[in-house]
Amino acid sequence: MTDLLVEWGQGNEAAHAEMLPLVYAELRRLAARYMTFERGDHTLQPTALVHEAYLRLVDQRRVDWRNRAQFVGVAAMIMRRILVNHARDRAAAKRGGGVERVSLTVAEETFAGSELDLVSLHEALERLTTLEPRAGRIVELKFFGGLTTEEIGEVVQVSRATVERDWSFARAWLYDALKHS
Repeated sequence: MTDLLVEWGQGNEAAHAEMLPLVYAELRRLAARYMTFERGDHTLQPTALVHEAYLRLVDQRRVDWRNRAQFVGVAAMIMRRILVNHARDRAAAKRGGGVERVSLTVAEETFAGSELDLVSLHEALERLTTLEPRAGRIVELKFFGGLTTEEIGEVVQVSRATVERDWSFARAWLYDALKHS
């Protein structure tokens, strides 16, 4: 997949056509991961999420694709934004406003069993990213992208120890931010 991504990034349309099934499978995997965190009656279907993310990804003409981990990171960011925008649109459409609760169970023990509001999580992650950009990126890649510590280190270009340290900091920061929101 990495070779095809690089060729696609260089404008090779044949690589794009060959990579399409691989990209679709990767997007389905990410969508399935995201949708497990959503409530059961969510109005956005996984297939629609995949298609919307794919359309936004193919518009990424200026990305210098390096590897699968980078691709997953970009795709995860796009899917998160789609879901946040969807949640905001639904909340805005409700009479009297208010944010719709979105069940989001975090894989890590920090948030285990919690019910989080996706918009609140997004806003907290945005604040974290403003304060500590690398920590915010690591959260996005690990939590939303499902990447391993090694893959994150490759994308962010830091050591495994730095990824683990930033992940620990980010979990504690987000836990505190969400607890007080």
